[in-house]
Amino acid sequence: MIILGINAYHADSSACLLVDGEIIVAVEEERFRRLKHWAGFPSESIRCCLHEAGNGLSDVDHIAINQDSRANLGRKIAFTLAKRPDLGLVLERLRNKRQRASVEAHLAGSFPDASFRGQVHRVEHHLAHLSSAFHVSPFAEAAAVSVDGFGDFASAAWGVGRGSEVRVDERVHFPHSLGIFYQALTQYLGFPHYGDEYKIMGLAPYGEPRYLKEMRRIVELRGGGGFRLNLDFFRHHREKVDYEWDDGSPVVGLLYSKALEDLLGPARRKGEALTQEHKDLARSVQAMYEEALFNLLNRLYERHKLEAVALAGGCAMNSVANGKITRNTPFRKVYVQSAAGDAGGAIGAALTVWHRLNPTAPRFEMAHAYWGPAFSNGQIGAELERRRGEIEGQNCTIERIEDERTLLEKSARAVAEGKVVGWFQGRMEWGPRALGNRSIVCDPRRADMKDILNLKIKRRESFRPFAPSILREKVAEWFELDDDVPFMMKVFPIREEQRARIPAVTHVDGSGRLQTVYERTNPRYYRLIQAFEAITGVPMVLNTSFNENEPVVCRPGEALDCFLRTKMDVLVVGDFFVARQEVG
Repeated sequence: MIILGINAYHADSSACLLVDGEIIVAVEEERFRRLKHWAGFPSESIRCCLHEAGNGLSDVDHIAINQDSRANLGRKIAFTLAKRPDLGLVLERLRNKRQRASVEAHLAGSFPDASFRGQVHRVEHHLAHLSSAFHVSPFAEAAAVSVDGFGDFASAAWGVGRGSEVRVDERVHFPHSLGIFYQALTQYLGFPHYGDEYKIMGLAPYGEPRYLKEMRRIVELRGGGGFRLNLDFFRHHREKVDYEWDDGSPVVGLLYSKALEDLLGPARRKGEALTQEHKDLARSVQAMYEEALFNLLNRLYERHKLEAVALAGGCAMNSVANGKITRNTPFRKVYVQSAAGDAGGAIGAALTVWHRLNPTAPRFEMAHAYWGPAFSNGQIGAELERRRGEIEGQNCTIERIEDERTLLEKSARAVAEGKVVGWFQGRMEWGPRALGNRSIVCDPRRADMKDILNLKIKRRESFRPFAPSILREKVAEWFELDDDVPFMMKVFPIREEQRARIPAVTHVDGSGRLQTVYERTNPRYYRLIQAFEAITGVPMVLNTSFNENEPVVCRPGEALDCFLRTKMDVLVVGDFFVARQEVG
């Protein structure tokens, strides 16, 4: 049975292909369109899934989409009758509903020479999120939680997964949302772009939670684990807020009202310097989110007494909060898959349909995130040869090193010498994190490496941290918690005695957003880190995404483009070692 799962008409559009309940391919549309968080119908992702699996559209039995306009319909009608929101808001939602009504029409337009004869299934947004977390987790039984902005008129859902079934206990409905709270405060602090919330998470450790009292006026916690917003501080429930989800980067209009500025003071404007007050506000926003999350999780544990929890939704990308769950709740095991946000809904929708149709089938565990396209050395070599003149014109050399040990030792030596190394290998990662196949790799021991990276490549805010990739068996020696973190979704405290040894990956509060690396799932990256450890005694490297203010690179040509237009020192792509020669 072949099931195509899609996340469409929303940010981070994506597609995946399941064959007999196992993921074969999973990709995000932004990697092909080259626009961050691309929103719309994921035609290129679908094309990639079919190509990589060797299938045509006519081979697909079922299509599952993580959106069902019929979900929570009673709540929608009741809200409209009771609140009488702005007519523009109602008309906008009706227009979106009509646009999303026909997956078949979009397929026909994108694949005019193919035909789909199967069945389309619409899966409620948060049920897809819960499935995307639990159904690929290692747990036979676990609590399951989805928290995000909005989807199908809800912002959160939680319950229990057992075997092939996910049961929803409760939901939080529109207009109340922790995702909207965090996004609105992100806008208030001067970061207006969709997806900028991670900047607040990075800024928070520089401040103190001095505004937590004010945050508790904005978010009210409920006894059963839920929450409500004080709607006086928001616009999204009564006015038409501009949303652009059509074939491009998503744009969200201003979510907060003037009352928020009356409470907290004037919003930070474009170009305005970051003050200690802004840093304290960021810390307070993060503290309020954590308070709400832990309240939900503690009530959920009290109800079911399970040791494991699986998280999904855009808020599950909050790796700082995720890393604190086992210290602030009774849960002992936490699983967050690599595309926890809306992209992951493609997998959740597909798995929901699979388990409905095959309730006794075994579960699939996602132990790694390498589900995208790969490129052979033949393809890579052809691209390098085609552009040899351009490469050599920048005083770079090309060398093919077929002996892996030699390639890894030379690469590790370059990292140990303080060089910035682009590392392009194997299948592209699923989700926003570079996990050793589309990564930039550097020496974590250099205190100046963050500045070097920001100057040479990333050109991003100086307060944002870089992450360590560490050999799994060495975690306990370097971090205060010993856990599996294959998808870089948890932040842990670095042991105090080790922090001075790895300043480039130690955040201002002594923490690090680690990725645990396993030989069984990424042998080449694992052995690169081993080679670096043999030289330096440090079993980790600094790992950041292979990009420059763009989506993570997908194809060899994009990796080469990024290498040539930046001041990267080395590009290791497949078995090829491209090095920029030092002048002088």
